[in-house]
Amino acid sequence: MTYSIVARDPENGQLGVAVQSHWFSVGTVVTWAEAGVGAVATQAFADPSYGPLALALMRGGKSVADALAALLHADAGRDRRQVGIVDANGAVAAHTGAACIAHAGHATAAGVAAQANMMRTDRVWPAMLETYQQTKGDLADRLLAALDAAEAAGGDARGRQSAAMLVVSAVSSGQPWLDRVVDLRVDDSGDPLAELRRLLTVQRGYRLMEKGELREAAGDLDAALRAYEEARRVMPGSEEAEFWMAILLAGQGKVAEAKTMFAAVAAREPGWVQVLRALPATGVFGVGDALVEALAGAEE
Repeated sequence: MTYSIVARDPENGQLGVAVQSHWFSVGTVVTWAEAGVGAVATQAFADPSYGPLALALMRGGKSVADALAALLHADAGRDRRQVGIVDANGAVAAHTGAACIAHAGHATAAGVAAQANMMRTDRVWPAMLETYQQTKGDLADRLLAALDAAEAAGGDARGRQSAAMLVVSAVSSGQPWLDRVVDLRVDDSGDPLAELRRLLTVQRGYRLMEKGELREAAGDLDAALRAYEEARRVMPGSEEAEFWMAILLAGQGKVAEAKTMFAAVAAREPGWVQVLRALPATGVFGVGDALVEALAGAEE
């Protein structure tokens, strides 16, 4: 009882799946993806095993069509299932069982499959496909646009409750935790798509801070500072971004600017003073006692 989309980005090969439903924690059931293999949405009267089993079959050399056929053949409940699959080459397969609750259906094109059931109208899945194809931007933005289009076309007949998005890299690194480009869930919300979009923005801000950490560790403080500046732009008011940017500014000798920024952070959450005073013992960002006193000496 859900609408979802699976897709492969032709520009960089990323694989993704996104979903919205009037069902609690839909992301724990519907969304499956593996770098270098494919992405799967399993829904309607969902059998969650379709996700890992489809990925295992494709990983073992089955085509996307053969993987889906094998799952359906082995499932006595196939007429109640709805599935969309895309593989690492952009091949797609989809199934809407005859017993899925109307309005129900799917639409496919090269590298993308959109599917929905128990919808208010039969315009939902065509709208998802069309919007995905017409939207510019990265894969996450295009998936979100497709979900918005589904909602605008009528959405789930029961309303809204949860949403999720999973995007993985084109090629496996052998370390799955590094391959997850986006892994977000909204388990219970009155406006799950708005919350999913907010979380995606926050994640992008934190990815910029991670980039800043890497540049600082490599000794490129200018690039690190630029990354934190961009993180602050993406996440206005983020204490995390402001704190570490203040540290970088102080390390570059911009102590007055750093002190003003740190004071604003500490005013909102005094615990940051404690964090700052703990840094010299760690060696993080080269923070020493003199820098701590320069920033926090008057904060206690």
